[in-house]
Amino acid sequence: MAQQFYGWRIVAAAFITFGIEIAFFFYATPFFYDYYRQAIPGATRSDIVLGFPLAALLTLWAGPVFVHRISPRKLILTGTGLICLCYLAFGTLATSLPVYYLVWLVFVIGYIFSGPIPHQVIISQWFRKKRGTAMGIAYVGVGVFGALVIPFVAKPLTEALGFRQALLWMGPMVLLTWPLVLFVMRDRPAELGQYPDGDPASAVVTQIQPAPFREILSTRAFWLLALGSFCSIGAIGAIFGNMKFILEDQGFVDQIARDTAHARMNLVILFSSIAGRIGMGWLADRFPKKYVMSVTYFLVACSIPLLLRVTPEQYHYLYIFSVVFGFAMGADYMLIPLMAAEQFGVNSLARAMSIILPTDTIGQTWFPYFVALIAETYGSIQDPNYVVALLAVFGAAFVGAIAVSLLPKYGREHEALQRAGATR
Repeated sequence: MAQQFYGWRIVAAAFITFGIEIAFFFYATPFFYDYYRQAIPGATRSDIVLGFPLAALLTLWAGPVFVHRISPRKLILTGTGLICLCYLAFGTLATSLPVYYLVWLVFVIGYIFSGPIPHQVIISQWFRKKRGTAMGIAYVGVGVFGALVIPFVAKPLTEALGFRQALLWMGPMVLLTWPLVLFVMRDRPAELGQYPDGDPASAVVTQIQPAPFREILSTRAFWLLALGSFCSIGAIGAIFGNMKFILEDQGFVDQIARDTAHARMNLVILFSSIAGRIGMGWLADRFPKKYVMSVTYFLVACSIPLLLRVTPEQYHYLYIFSVVFGFAMGADYMLIPLMAAEQFGVNSLARAMSIILPTDTIGQTWFPYFVALIAETYGSIQDPNYVVALLAVFGAAFVGAIAVSLLPKYGREHEALQRAGATR
């Protein structure tokens, strides 16, 4: 009797582990920005937003040094442990900007270890023909848990206990991922005597030798992918990192009204992202990934001007923007490892992403800081103006879409499959 393919259990586990890690690290974090600003004496909006980009810049070394040398499962266990400790530190120690920034350094290392890279590598090892669908399902977990974490965890805990106690309760929740990582996930199908997709013909993708860092960095495809993802994810990060401040600038001046609008916006964005992940993942299994990625990145850019229409008097634009932006955002992140695996081979994915992910994180984190500075420049610290800043974000997203549209249609993995006669 043939052994049942184990890969879909890997996807189910990643749905939860990846979803919890990203929800707590990325989506819940901006909810507390205005609370940090009130709790840390003398802190401004840009001071608070600076924590993430500063840490991302100072931890660029962590990915290339560690992620391709250590088992993805061990990385996830270590990273989630660090994230838990940082939640506890934010809740107890972050009473000054230096301490706040120090906690961010550890927080970002936890993200590099436990976030996209190890999950992308595991799924890419288990799938070839259905890699886009599998990756899309795993990323749906990000949308589901991301949509739930603010309205059903962060907001009610903060209202009931205060924001510091909420952080202390939320930290240990990240460790719910550990049993799945320990007892369900496996790094490669060979550990269970299986093949990617359960198909021996797909084993050719795991036999492609890892490309040296120098070879990866020498390709035009690497720099186009790095630039395109840097700009597009930077634009997305700028929106999320300044969301509550943008809402305040657009007329949501009451704290409760702003928290409510923010929670609803996140809920719609993240549920809309589910459609983007599943739909674009399915398309990426059937059409050249370059075309699917180009459409997605142009859609990110086109959604940004809609945010300028969101006001308390035009509340319906909150939902229109959230649907369009969420759909594109959902596919945006997911398509990067699919394209990297196609261009450089699955065994080079950890190396390529260990450079691309930290670079993207620089964009994701520094864009919000510069957007806050631009808004303050065209207004004031007390009364910023985000119109010019959001137009700059639109421009960056458009540049990212152009860069992706210039990528080669196929790469190293497709060439190896052609030589082996295993293309679909």
